[in-house]
Amino acid sequence: MKNNRPLFFALVVIVALAGWNPARAQDGVEDLGTFKSWQARSYKEGGNPVCTMFSQPTASEGNYDKRGEVFIFVTHRPSANRVDEVSVNIGYPFKTGVPVFMVVGGTKYEMFSEGSNAWTRSSRDDATLVRAMRAGSELSVEGVSAKGTKTVDTFSLSGFSAAHNAITVACKVR
Repeated sequence: MKNNRPLFFALVVIVALAGWNPARAQDGVEDLGTFKSWQARSYKEGGNPVCTMFSQPTASEGNYDKRGEVFIFVTHRPSANRVDEVSVNIGYPFKTGVPVFMVVGGTKYEMFSEGSNAWTRSSRDDATLVRAMRAGSELSVEGVSAKGTKTVDTFSLSGFSAAHNAITVACKVR
């Protein structure tokens, strides 16, 4: 299921190298709108549409000196039969073998990590998590860095449903 890692990493690299501020559209990236705490975009990947929404934390906790930007994403890749893929880029390398947890409405969802990114384990987990996110008001991501530092990032879910509707329409999903 999660063979999208090279594509996700490519998006992260494009964001970093192009100086892409997710709040600003670039060539080939269509702005689908800002929905309170969430932004939605679409772009082509190998000629196929990809629609993604993302947000940054409203609060971050942890005893760290240096850390990159933090984003959470929900992505549709209809040509690959992948919808509602939930991922996070945490801004530091995660500790290998230590699970990452996303918490919504008091329920913990375990994720696996590679480098500074984490994903759910299956499309079923993605669907369950997205339903919880649509119904929730905030979520948190709990992780441990390669250096052993525990962090908790809190994200608002305000605007999540509207952004999710926008990417679903744009990618003609469901």
